[in-house]
Amino acid sequence: MTTTPIRIGTRGSRLALAQAHEVRDRLCRSSGRPETDFAVTVISTSGDRIQDRPLSEVGGKGLFTKEIEEALLDGRIDLAVHSAKDMATRLPEGLEIAAYLPREDVRDVFVGRAGPRIADLPQGAVVGSASLRRQALLRRLRPDLTLRILRGNVQTRLAKLEAGDIDGTLLALAGLKRLEAEGAATEILPLDLFPPAPGQGAIAVEARRDDEATRALLRPIDDAATHRALLAERAFLAVLDGSCRTPIAGHARFEGEHLRFHGLILTPDGTQVHETRETGEGADAERLGREAGRRLRAEAGERFFEGW
Repeated sequence: MTTTPIRIGTRGSRLALAQAHEVRDRLCRSSGRPETDFAVTVISTSGDRIQDRPLSEVGGKGLFTKEIEEALLDGRIDLAVHSAKDMATRLPEGLEIAAYLPREDVRDVFVGRAGPRIADLPQGAVVGSASLRRQALLRRLRPDLTLRILRGNVQTRLAKLEAGDIDGTLLALAGLKRLEAEGAATEILPLDLFPPAPGQGAIAVEARRDDEATRALLRPIDDAATHRALLAERAFLAVLDGSCRTPIAGHARFEGEHLRFHGLILTPDGTQVHETRETGEGADAERLGREAGRRLRAEAGERFFEGW
């Protein structure tokens, strides 16, 4: 008697596949089921196909999840694996994030060709990045640099750097680690100066709310600390209407029983910055994130957001 494999939906990049395989391997260990009981299904997304324009111009971060979520809703796959920072704050009706894997290092790194550190770059050096948050933080540190939109997966960006198209780029350390390519980093950026995007470093597993069997299968691999931290970060984003059009950083982490949150918003040119630091109980993660978002929204004023 054959068993129908549980279908795991994912994007097709090397990093996305590494994340999907990590979910599959954890499910094998937690359930005692063989690898053949799980099938990784690659789904092409709009975000992968559109490479010539910033995400902010073509629909935002949901472009990396839309087609995968459609496949999940219509039953072509049973669960979906995403980079948490790519997920919209409002999920399609009927879907939920059922599990988060233990979080990787949340820091950004600089990969330099004209200099190993951002401070070493010559005036006017060209740095490539598609992230408005990274661009704004970089402009805050080095307004003299020339920033260029750079889309594509990790290998594509590193290849353009190697070819001399740019003098440096910014990447997530978590992605490099999952690709066993952290040696490419020439500078690891400190969290105080370069806070991460909400969700950075976390792998999210999405399922249908009415699929109790799959949700039960996922419960043993859900990391409680990461889940609580992401509740705070996503609540923060939701209050600020966070998308790829908004330079927002947010990071929650546990220190003992306390959850510490650092949130920051800034204008795309990096000249206006508002930030907050909050501490609360893990059980109040969502409230902590919402209050941080409301505090920054009130402090900055609505005109601050109109410019985005």
